[in-house]
Amino acid sequence: MNDNKFKTIQQKIEADYGNITGITVQKNEQLLYEHYFNDCSEASKIHVYSVTKSILSLLLGIAQEQGYIGEVSRPILDYFPEFQTKDANIRKITLENLLTMTTPYKYKDGPLAYIKYFTSKDWTKFTLKQLGGKRPIGEFKYTPLIGPDLLSAILARSTKQSVLNFAGKELFEPLDINVEKAIQLKTAKNQMAFNQSTTANGWVEDATGLNAGGWGLTLSNRDLVKIGQLILNRGYWKDKQIIPKRWLDTMQKKHSHWEQEQLDYGYLWWVVDSAKPIIAAMGDGGNVLYINHEKQLVIAITALFKENVYDRIDFIQQEIVPLL
Repeated sequence: MNDNKFKTIQQKIEADYGNITGITVQKNEQLLYEHYFNDCSEASKIHVYSVTKSILSLLLGIAQEQGYIGEVSRPILDYFPEFQTKDANIRKITLENLLTMTTPYKYKDGPLAYIKYFTSKDWTKFTLKQLGGKRPIGEFKYTPLIGPDLLSAILARSTKQSVLNFAGKELFEPLDINVEKAIQLKTAKNQMAFNQSTTANGWVEDATGLNAGGWGLTLSNRDLVKIGQLILNRGYWKDKQIIPKRWLDTMQKKHSHWEQEQLDYGYLWWVVDSAKPIIAAMGDGGNVLYINHEKQLVIAITALFKENVYDRIDFIQQEIVPLL
């Protein structure tokens, strides 16, 4: 890509998207553009927030292919025999409900709920207690924190190792992605520092050693681009099938819909356009991994947390894609 052609976009980022730390554009496996902001570089590791969920989906696909996890129609309580409930509705909740954000919870969004979650020492136990409520199974309810933790726990229990260890062996190492260590955030100050860090390298875990399912992973722009290219390659990387094709095909289809935001959802991935397809992993602050199969295009944007950021998918599709 001609740098002069991209100069107006760069100026727009500096003017309107001040929390962006990096943007990388790759098409047909060729790096077209890469630029970093806020004193960051290609080595910077950024907390990508809910992009973590989408990585977890890939790991679940690998685990299912290896026989660790059953069909997605399996009730989740099969994996938590210690949790007993008389609520027949809760016993009907399946892995697919967790993957598609169609699980009912008593949990209510808000500062108090977030504090209760972050100060709980066992996120699995906390989340199991939140199952139920008045919503029917099958109705979309985006839960940024608690639902994916159950999937993380299911993966850890099924493989008998931490999610980070499994991810390292099965996904990160083959792609030459370095996620260094598990990180515990014991105070609010630790949490804030982690969210603003550009050097923390790891995946957050709770006091029991459970890696967070919905947040807490730090990645670089180039890490994200590798994951995007892996998906464009239909799970294939350097002579090895990393992600099963069957899982990827199902993951990228619409399974549920967020009426409020008019967004389709697959298996922990947003489905921007199911026909092409175009999918995206999105995290707080405007972290985005955008994948367009038709154009063989991957765009990664990393960003530090900021409330009420501009829609990065609109930014990508209206400002960047027309330049390619």
